[in-house]
Amino acid sequence: MTFKALATALCAALTLFLSATVSAARTLTIVAFGDSLTAGYQLPPEEAFPARLEALARSKGVDVTVANAGVSGDTTADGLARLDWSIPDGTDGVILELGANDALRGLSPEESRKNLDSMLARLSERGIPVLLAGIMAPPNMGADYEARFNAIFPDLAKKHGVPLYPFFLDGVVLDGALKLDDGMHPNGKGTKVMAETFFPAFETFVGSIPR
Repeated sequence: MTFKALATALCAALTLFLSATVSAARTLTIVAFGDSLTAGYQLPPEEAFPARLEALARSKGVDVTVANAGVSGDTTADGLARLDWSIPDGTDGVILELGANDALRGLSPEESRKNLDSMLARLSERGIPVLLAGIMAPPNMGADYEARFNAIFPDLAKKHGVPLYPFFLDGVVLDGALKLDDGMHPNGKGTKVMAETFFPAFETFVGSIPR
């Protein structure tokens, strides 16, 4: 091999190495898309779930930003209506958390399923990976409603081939010390627990996203 050919080969190899290094170092942008549980109802921005999750991830060496696209009061229908403009092009992944307000209002589980199905399909068309966060219907809605509603999330995760975090309020829902006075929304301590409990699934999800 001539000196010129060797130099060309080394230059090409260095370019590939630098490109891979830059790509690996790129900060991923994750959008947390949901309702008040995501938005941080009555909490300062730094205590909302997305901020808690981002801070925890960064403390563990996971280079991400987690944007808060939660809107208090949103149902799955509201989420579907604002999906495209709330999740900008260039988003690397989405945490999809909606359905709690549907259940609290006793809305049709079939409609909730249809709306979430449409959101997952739309995000798939856009090439954006999703981590689906499940919600469970309150027991006072009755066994039939509970069964129909709770089946939505595992069914859709399987249909669309997306990872499922079974219950977004895991670790908080039964502990009054981790909730606001309304008994439903997490307080600052609650969102910290939620982020810690959620993190293993989130780390796996982020690790699956091509950089």
